[in-house]
Amino acid sequence: MSQKPSHVEECIKSYKYIFQTELLRGKVAFITGGGTGICFTIAEVFMRHQCDTVICSRKFDKLKESAETLSKATGRRCVPVQMDVRNPESILKAADTALTEFGRIDYLINGAAGNFLSPVTGLSFNAFKTVMEIDAHGTFNVSKVIYEKYMKDHGGVIVNITATLQVRGQVLQAHAGSAKAAIEAMTKHMAVEWGMDGVRVVCVAPGPIEDTEGMRRLGGENINDSFVKGIPVQRLGTREDIGNTVLYVVSDAAQLVTGTVIIADGGDWLSSSNNYHQVKKLMQKKSML
Repeated sequence: MSQKPSHVEECIKSYKYIFQTELLRGKVAFITGGGTGICFTIAEVFMRHQCDTVICSRKFDKLKESAETLSKATGRRCVPVQMDVRNPESILKAADTALTEFGRIDYLINGAAGNFLSPVTGLSFNAFKTVMEIDAHGTFNVSKVIYEKYMKDHGGVIVNITATLQVRGQVLQAHAGSAKAAIEAMTKHMAVEWGMDGVRVVCVAPGPIEDTEGMRRLGGENINDSFVKGIPVQRLGTREDIGNTVLYVVSDAAQLVTGTVIIADGGDWLSSSNNYHQVKKLMQKKSML
């Protein structure tokens, strides 16, 4: 698995179209965490299908660099907007900027997240709170603003990027798993209440995805052939895989898909080991615990 420095974001060198190239022509996506990682690639896949985008995060310099890279590769507009998902005022301003620039927000991708490895006993009160605020509170905050400012009257699709951590109680991930579980519950409530306004709300839960900062931070260097062979589809996921999955979710092909979770991990959650004692020994050897 190749690893580039975390500050470098590159577009897909040879993208294979599965859907029609103009699938999202005339649409606009608002993407949190869109300057890096999986959400950068989601933005790229959308833009390759003629969608314009607004990408948001706290680091404007990185956002600007990523927006320029995306626009150059796809020929579509990408507006970088500095925003903190924990701060409702900054979200309101970002939404206003998006609507001023484009006049619409058809898709919201909630991808801003924070994570690290820690046993429950190693989590400080503030560390747990911070992850919950970024992931769960942030998803609520941004969804509420975008719904009230645009989707309530025009419909749309909200896609919350979660994970498979909470499905079995992944070791060293109580903070992130709790946040993702909250998001998945929230997704159901929003889908029920906002469906009559033409708004669909769906979770996409990636598994192990190569070439991501999350993979590097969460022990990706320990992945070997044995690990990969334990995944039913016999490979790690790619950022392009997730981009295509989210593209399907927002497309008209998924008009009946709402209030549910699409796990995109090749079946890894069904077969992977979740042995705390083994993981603890490995982390202790690396002085991570």
